[in-house]
Amino acid sequence: MPRILVVGSIHTDLVITTERLPARGETLLGGTFHTFPGGKGANQAVAASRLGGEVWMVGRVGADLYGSYQREHLAAAGVRTEFIATDPDAASGVALITVERSGDNTIVVATGASGRCAPEDVDRAVSVLSQADVLLLQLEIPLETVEHAIHLAARAGTRVILDPAPARPLPDALLDQVDLLTPNETEAALLCGLDPAQPADPAELAARLREKTRASILLTLGAAGVLLATDQGITHVSAVPVTPVDTTAAGDTFNGALAVAWAEGAELPQAARWASHAASISVTRLGAQSSIPSRAEVEESVARAAR
Repeated sequence: MPRILVVGSIHTDLVITTERLPARGETLLGGTFHTFPGGKGANQAVAASRLGGEVWMVGRVGADLYGSYQREHLAAAGVRTEFIATDPDAASGVALITVERSGDNTIVVATGASGRCAPEDVDRAVSVLSQADVLLLQLEIPLETVEHAIHLAARAGTRVILDPAPARPLPDALLDQVDLLTPNETEAALLCGLDPAQPADPAELAARLREKTRASILLTLGAAGVLLATDQGITHVSAVPVTPVDTTAAGDTFNGALAVAWAEGAELPQAARWASHAASISVTRLGAQSSIPSRAEVEESVARAAR
């Protein structure tokens, strides 16, 4: 069983469904309200666990009901929680999410305790990190903690997957220690020093980012699939066609699945294809962790596509 350490955010998602997303200054009457466990780090940990990994989570929650709720849901999904700290001085992180009929969403995050996840939290898990097959990270926690975890992984020889979301510029020294980078087009543009509002050819964007760092690049394109840029060139992996209900955590499902497949020895094109099947299932369901499929469901999707 592949061993995966996830360092990242742990939030609770407060979700309202609407016919459409509101315009600036507009108030809409929404539909159903749901509460789901979420946070990019926790979502990826649940995905990796549900899809076959032995997973440990490093992060912080508050000493409140949301913190207990988050910890319990991670444990129920099979994620090891002994490295999740309880912060007495901050509330647990929450995300306010609006989902329209098409499945598109808007998300505003109050990171709370996750925003205080510190390098010493990672140090407590160093024995696991040094023996892990993959370290998986995102950017909803302080950058100094991300940098510290990546530095420890590089020293231990543990492979690193970085999902550079939310989008922000990153120092070259950090990128040079990452093995696999999984940005979307906005994130890739920022990492290349480009204006995300200006149209860019995805293949050129992937190639440019590949030139900037030694990492392999998996540029996610939503319904258009994924572009993989490595020393061998650029490969396109098609998305699995589905009708979306809610795209929340599709990227997190993809990254968790990718970590498992890669840790199990799959080549990157195969791992990306398997992860795309996992993400395609997740967008047909409402919520973050509640939408993540089981390994059996992903294998059935792969088999169905091969028929």
